[in-house]
Amino acid sequence: MRIGVLILPERRWSDQVAQWRAVEDLGFDSAWTYDHLWWRSLSESPWYGAVPVLSGAAVATERVRLGLLVGSPNFRHPVPLAKDALTLDEMSDGRFTLGLGAGSPTAGDDAVLQPGVPAPGERADRFAEFVELTDLLLREPVTTYRGEHYRAEGARMIPGCVQRPRLPFAIAATGRRGMDLAARYGQSWVTLGPAAPGGVSPGECLEQVVPAQVTALESACARAGRDVGERIFVTTPGTGDPLASWQACLDLAIGYAAAGITHLVVHWPRESGVYAGDVKVLSDISRHALEEIHSL
Repeated sequence: MRIGVLILPERRWSDQVAQWRAVEDLGFDSAWTYDHLWWRSLSESPWYGAVPVLSGAAVATERVRLGLLVGSPNFRHPVPLAKDALTLDEMSDGRFTLGLGAGSPTAGDDAVLQPGVPAPGERADRFAEFVELTDLLLREPVTTYRGEHYRAEGARMIPGCVQRPRLPFAIAATGRRGMDLAARYGQSWVTLGPAAPGGVSPGECLEQVVPAQVTALESACARAGRDVGERIFVTTPGTGDPLASWQACLDLAIGYAAAGITHLVVHWPRESGVYAGDVKVLSDISRHALEEIHSL
């Protein structure tokens, strides 16, 4: 199992850069940030753009894999997103993973660019085109595409990705259509556990929800005739607190490894509110649990 840290893009860069470097220096495998314009309970607080933040992280680090969780149709178009991803791949020397998701209707920025929230069927249709076009753009030097939701006329992506045939996708999915997209296009699959927040205990998430999702992913992979590879679980307040102590993190990693997860992502502890905790725990995990987590 690998383990990563998700850093909310809320601090000034002079403070953030130390966080990204610390994730690398402590030996974690990956470092991520959320792709939102603002976010949930922190919508009235400072919040910076994910792509510029990852650009800074790309030049501030040397080893750790960097990732976006997740680019979505809520306010992204595949053409500029692909160009940004290609550039991040270059700046990081091939260390960038592009997370893609249909877009959360509860994040707070879902309907900022269009009136109303898309119905589930429309959201799924739009996401399918979003992934398909982004894949084409990052594989081909020039792409023309005409879909119901997206168009591209002679879109150029030169010189292409550092990682070939394109940089990896981490596709967030819980339903059948999303799982099929992950199986067809993804190098990683991402879950936060329950499709909707609340209503499930940490034990139920570990013992029922995620194992069922892994089984559904395996069925999708069988239909597609290929394996996704990495299975990423992003911890949330509703799935237990992996930063209560290094032992709590290790126990959670052991449990989710048994459930079929291969990459655990925890949040950088905040001083208060959501994901509050002691940042010292990250150092404790590095010293006391990282080697065993890597052996799972």
